[in-house]
Amino acid sequence: MNGQIIILHGPSSSGKSTTAAALQEIIELPFWHISIDHLRDAGVLPVNRLNRKDFAWSDMRKPFFDGFHKSLAAYAEAGNNLIVEHIFDTPEWVDDLKNLLAPYDVYFVGFYCDLDELRWREAERGDRPTGSAEQDHGTVHKGRNYDIEIDGQKSPALNAQQILMAWRSGIRSSEFAKLD
Repeated sequence: MNGQIIILHGPSSSGKSTTAAALQEIIELPFWHISIDHLRDAGVLPVNRLNRKDFAWSDMRKPFFDGFHKSLAAYAEAGNNLIVEHIFDTPEWVDDLKNLLAPYDVYFVGFYCDLDELRWREAERGDRPTGSAEQDHGTVHKGRNYDIEIDGQKSPALNAQQILMAWRSGIRSSEFAKLD
């Protein structure tokens, strides 16, 4: 049995994490909630050594994301359903993921949020480089085609309900949709 995948895509601090948690609570199937933040927070990366410059993130970034993307396909192939938070800030990632995830039902969700709100959230969080949300805001949605677009300033519970209703419809029209 192949897993189903819901990808939440948008700028840093746009509400993906809180909505993913809310969606996981109400969706009728068991879904894993996976993000790069989870891996970072779990200590998968040698963050302290990266911060001390023992290792260069620029050397580790490509293999890290290649492995992350391949792991998503492996989880789905094993029959796990996934809610994936991601920020496609590197153009080739989209094509890589389209190829890796082609066998699966992928529902692609775009998160939008006003720039002032993103800046405020980023400052409140304090765990992101200052300006990353602003950089994402100006670039991550260019050329993307979603199944649904979400206002990240609305409540996570409302957004989760909206995503769930649209996901249940079975209509897939994003760039991840299977062509008949």
